[in-house]
Amino acid sequence: MSHQRPRSWGNPDLRHQTQVPAPPIAQIEQQLFSLLTPGSFQPLRLAQGEKKRRDRLLTLPVMMAVVVSLVYRQIPGLSEILRVLHLEGLLWVEPLSVSKQALSKRLRTIPADLFAQVFEQVLQRIQSTKTALPAPQGWELVQQNFAALWIADGSTLEALRRKLKVLKDQTTTLGGKMMMVVEAFNHQPVATWYTEKASANDKTFSDDLLARLPVGGLLIFDLGFFDFVWFDAFTSSHKFFITRLRAKTAYKVTRCLSQGLYYRDEIIKMGQYRSNPCDHPVRLVSVLWGKSWYYYLTNVLDPHLLSAQQVCELYRHRWRIEEAFLLTKRLLGLAYLWVGGTNGVQIQIFATWIFYAVLNDLCSQVASALNQPKQRISVEMVFRGLYHFARALMRSESTDVVTYLVEHHKLLGLVKAERKRHRENAAHSSQIWACSS
Repeated sequence: MSHQRPRSWGNPDLRHQTQVPAPPIAQIEQQLFSLLTPGSFQPLRLAQGEKKRRDRLLTLPVMMAVVVSLVYRQIPGLSEILRVLHLEGLLWVEPLSVSKQALSKRLRTIPADLFAQVFEQVLQRIQSTKTALPAPQGWELVQQNFAALWIADGSTLEALRRKLKVLKDQTTTLGGKMMMVVEAFNHQPVATWYTEKASANDKTFSDDLLARLPVGGLLIFDLGFFDFVWFDAFTSSHKFFITRLRAKTAYKVTRCLSQGLYYRDEIIKMGQYRSNPCDHPVRLVSVLWGKSWYYYLTNVLDPHLLSAQQVCELYRHRWRIEEAFLLTKRLLGLAYLWVGGTNGVQIQIFATWIFYAVLNDLCSQVASALNQPKQRISVEMVFRGLYHFARALMRSESTDVVTYLVEHHKLLGLVKAERKRHRENAAHSSQIWACSS
């Protein structure tokens, strides 16, 4: 009789954390300091219109140093970060003694909107100084044709285990749902929103997404946003989208732009049997992959602006945002909440995406130095390489993080290997579009 321990089939994001705090890295902290200059927090506090309060130990600059350090140095919990704060300080904060109760309460009460504003400031500063990467080969003209190429998707923070006293009678708690927007090719964060309702429909964020997208920009999203009114709003505001066609959607073909053995490119009118059909025509690109047909929608009607092949391949880029969710949850610890309240969850989300933006920009620098496409650089291995750089820095063997990572990129595995199935998929895709009439 077997006595092996049964395999756990739970959420893979919830792996047991056993790590100790990572060592500080002066160069990374310098970049964080330049993006999160404590002096810039003062106007945010005054903008709240609040009455003057007594001085607190846990001011906004201190709290920002705490929450970013929790992510950046992979500190497993509040107890450990308080030890680090007491013994060595964090970022721009000198050693400070604070109780766990005070920190937990502050995370639940300090306005999360302040961290949202800091997040926006960080994105603006990174945008103005980020490493410029050329568009991937074959996408140069597309990038010129659109003001922005963004991907949007939602992710649920669920079944997050907690051990706080305030939740001692609960084994799990729902963390809500976050919506994230990233650049299609560079994967740099653009915006994020949050709702405490874990079961919320993606359409909850529709108005925010459309308002944030610049005129002439293109947004890629999945079926969770499928809505005729929203599609018409894109066209009316001179903005563009790519998504999939929902099954059993009634439509009428008004014009065929082109077709081949394995694809069709058509202009259609949707909602043929509805009282409120889609007012504006859209474009349907149908592709036969293996034995199945896949259907993609866009309101970019001119194939000279975006070919049928580019419509399909851009939608395939949508899965890149899933990599960002995986990295923030599993690698940067977003699958584990620091506190049980909604306010603390939002603060953790903003802190995690702030550091992810810094990490992503570091990957861009590595990609540029190695002359590699950004998608070939492993964000996870770059992050893990920071530990080895910190050790080399302590031994005075290296002083520049990018130089170190580039020098040891093979040993650290920074460049992803091209898998066989990727080569096969690329070859199959070329065959599909080469057989056009």
